[in-house]
Amino acid sequence: MPWQDTQKMDLKVAFIADWRRLVQSEQVSMSELCRNYAISRQTGYELVERYCQEGAAVFAERSRAPHSHPQAVKAAVERAIVDLRSAHPTWGPKKLKKVLERNWPRRRWPAQSTIGEILDRHGLVKRRRRRHHAVASSVPLAAAVSPNDVWGVDFKGWFRTGDGSRCDPFSLTDLATRYGLRLQAVERMDTEHVWPIFDAAFREFGLPLVVRSDNGAPFASTGLGGLSRLAVRLIKAGTIPERIEPGKPQQNGRHERFHLTVKGDTANPPAATIRAQQRRFDAFLRCYNEERPHEALGLTPPADHYAPSQARYRGRLREPEYQADVEVRRVRSNGEIKWQSKLVFLSETLIGEPVGIEQTEDGLWLISYGPLDLGWLDDDANLTRARGGGRLPTPRHGLDLQAELCHPCSRIDLSPISPVGQG
Repeated sequence: MPWQDTQKMDLKVAFIADWRRLVQSEQVSMSELCRNYAISRQTGYELVERYCQEGAAVFAERSRAPHSHPQAVKAAVERAIVDLRSAHPTWGPKKLKKVLERNWPRRRWPAQSTIGEILDRHGLVKRRRRRHHAVASSVPLAAAVSPNDVWGVDFKGWFRTGDGSRCDPFSLTDLATRYGLRLQAVERMDTEHVWPIFDAAFREFGLPLVVRSDNGAPFASTGLGGLSRLAVRLIKAGTIPERIEPGKPQQNGRHERFHLTVKGDTANPPAATIRAQQRRFDAFLRCYNEERPHEALGLTPPADHYAPSQARYRGRLREPEYQADVEVRRVRSNGEIKWQSKLVFLSETLIGEPVGIEQTEDGLWLISYGPLDLGWLDDDANLTRARGGGRLPTPRHGLDLQAELCHPCSRIDLSPISPVGQG
């Protein structure tokens, strides 16, 4: 049996002292001495043997960890993992394990979690800072059933042209028909450089019901309702900005798939200059829309299915209008409104814009900007932020855009426009 837990060192010292005084002088036997200390003879003899070899160091408590680990990763296996990761710094444990098993199928490789621990132990894991995302939309995403129900928008990952210039492609597509509306390199990824592309697309193709984007700039912000300056302009133009959930690009999967095709057909390798790269984009867009068969469209090109929107856009940005029973407050130059004799900060993005305030059934006051809910006020003017978005109409074939978008009739012209490629 082992030593008792209490005062192990004192008991061991006393045992060795009695062993030297009594057992070596043959006054008591080893068996009797071990019985007095409530230990087995084997434990007693082991302590005596260690004392003879190590001296007083025997009284210190020893680690119970095993001297060997049968399941430990062998050095050669660990070195192979580290070498493969060094050759491919962007590969994670899943890819590394798959390649190792394919190249050396007879060798047993560790689990993905163990490979991750090995990479971390060798300093090959880069710690990423936590990203602060804008609030996601609180309503279901709109369905892309008919042309111009939903336009997808995003920046394709940037790359450098042959002369070292940075190229940031910006793209617009119609999600129902996969029609490519715009593919253009921009100097900067901000509202000033993106809005002219939207403006030109709206003039050529009319207004979509919804514009779907991710939560990055300039499409969204971390402010109230996730509204950015670009989102405000989209609402004033006559459409609704919609955002996917952070970290879920599959919610804009059709547009992401368009980017994959763009990369393979236009940037592998990149052109020599930005101007040459833009010529590639233009040629690609024509071929993609008019010649390239698309499996989701029955191996027909998108141009066979797309038609411009009946909602005309004439370049005017107008403030949203509200019904007569909605109280309207204009956001001041510091981003605040006055409510119940108190100042409530909303957002600097909405400076100069009118917001609507209407009472809900539960007694709160709903703040909205056009078709989007921003938050709620209680009677003490305390603001509760909405998760973002709200009251988004579901696109339907032949819907009344004037009513659904809460815009004045003069804003949207429903007269027909020319088919694609004409006028």
